[in-house]
Amino acid sequence: MAQNPTSENYDYIIVGAGSAGCVLANKLTECGRHKVLLIEAGNSDSRFWIKVPLGYGKTFNDPQVNWRYSAAKDPGLNNREAYWPRGRVIGGSSSINAMAYLRGLPNDFDDWERAGATGWNWDAVRQTYENLETHCERDACGQQFTRGSGPVWVSDVSDQMHPFSDHFLTAADEMDWPVAQNLNGAEAEGLMRLRSTVKNARRWSAADAFLRPAQKRPNLRVISGALVEQVLVTERRAHGVRYVVGGQKFTATTMGEVILSAGSVNSPQVLQLSGIGPARLLKTHGVEVKHDLPEVGQGLQDHLGISHYFHANVPTLNNKLGTWFAQMRSGARYLLTRKGPLSVPVNQVGGFVRSDSTCTKPDLQIYCNPMSYVTDAKGQTGVDPTAGFLLCAQPCRPTSRGQIAISSANPTDTPDIQPNSLATDHDCEMAVKACRVLQQLAQTPAIKAVTKTRLTPDVTTMSGDEMLQNFRERAGTIFHPTSTCRMGTTGQNSVLDARLRVHGVAGLRVVDASAFPNVTSGNTNAPVMMLAARAAQLILEDAKNQAQQGGAR
Repeated sequence: MAQNPTSENYDYIIVGAGSAGCVLANKLTECGRHKVLLIEAGNSDSRFWIKVPLGYGKTFNDPQVNWRYSAAKDPGLNNREAYWPRGRVIGGSSSINAMAYLRGLPNDFDDWERAGATGWNWDAVRQTYENLETHCERDACGQQFTRGSGPVWVSDVSDQMHPFSDHFLTAADEMDWPVAQNLNGAEAEGLMRLRSTVKNARRWSAADAFLRPAQKRPNLRVISGALVEQVLVTERRAHGVRYVVGGQKFTATTMGEVILSAGSVNSPQVLQLSGIGPARLLKTHGVEVKHDLPEVGQGLQDHLGISHYFHANVPTLNNKLGTWFAQMRSGARYLLTRKGPLSVPVNQVGGFVRSDSTCTKPDLQIYCNPMSYVTDAKGQTGVDPTAGFLLCAQPCRPTSRGQIAISSANPTDTPDIQPNSLATDHDCEMAVKACRVLQQLAQTPAIKAVTKTRLTPDVTTMSGDEMLQNFRERAGTIFHPTSTCRMGTTGQNSVLDARLRVHGVAGLRVVDASAFPNVTSGNTNAPVMMLAARAAQLILEDAKNQAQQGGAR
């Protein structure tokens, strides 16, 4: 990545080289007319465990590529402190995530529009998805073929999935759930062999899809290992950023726009450090108030999942990865052939289902993994040496709202993350429904036939009250924080307008998951890239219109 930073002027300054920032860097430099600076706090993604699909377990707690945040004690989860990994590396969280690619459900985006994000309904965003994607599929004979020509590679890697995963699909059929071919197509319900952002048995991150091609252009500059301390704002107009590299402070300026793409934790943090946010919070920490915008950092949403573990009476991935010798053997196979357990992400079967027959649309996401493992509160992961598997359920659309708030005026101090989980009756009811669905799934003939032991706590013996207590004691984040700078209609109910512009501050946008009006039903990486691609169109449209009107951006 380009280094030796100096003070220069740019048309666009992008803060954060994650899923959104990489897309923006590509799209905004494509025409060749705009000079763009991309600033990333982390460093290179050229690391073995980033590129290996199953390397997710190695980067999950690696301080070299991960912010490794911890949320505050959460009353709804029995005052537990949750581990919150976020990408601090080129590619951002797309370089350390579990690579499941799901667009979300159509009603998610129709709800965005109802929340004030005009132009973001399903019909509008679907075309953007299609333009972004290349799908690598398999025919009935197992032969690969592709459709689409977009930069995001969405692959069917089922040929390398563990055979144990077949039992999950049989169980889905026994639950009367559809067994879908591809939930990113016309189907929006059921379980399937998950599609992943993998190309040629390697992770295909936003950096691979978008940033690498853009770096060949002379009008893009990338500075890594640089912490943005604040956006420079004068008379409610953003005109640059101040950042630190190796202990030295630098300034970059723009006559165009500053675009924050630092994610749902760091984008509101940067806004608040810049004097844009709730006035009372800013004054408490001695930050000069440039613009009192009360919703900055508010509205935090995240997915919570509950997993139950089982020992199996037939081989699972634990037999391939549960001991040092087995890991070495699987590693050697991957290095020699690009096949085997390391070539497939950890989540193999999953999808969207209804929690009961009264639901009109799916409201739970299911994950089924042919391996059992445990992750502690500090992010350390251990693989069970005994054959096992896990079943996980995640309520899709939580109604609880948390917040992100700076803890001081020092940019290096970790912000306070308050998830506020299970704060509504709806979310408590959904927690119980999630456990009930797992209870039923665990007792299907297909799952019972391969179960040797149901590990404690046994979901099949729980009452409703016990299920809620179980959820409070054991549920954890699925790592999908959103909505802390959400789109809406006014500065009193949101941070951004429908074109992702910060209310009341010219030349400043936020483009990342924090802009979601509400969390999508599934994994958030795909909708973030979609959002960024559409944002680039809006940015270029606005620049063109302003140029035609003869006004400065």
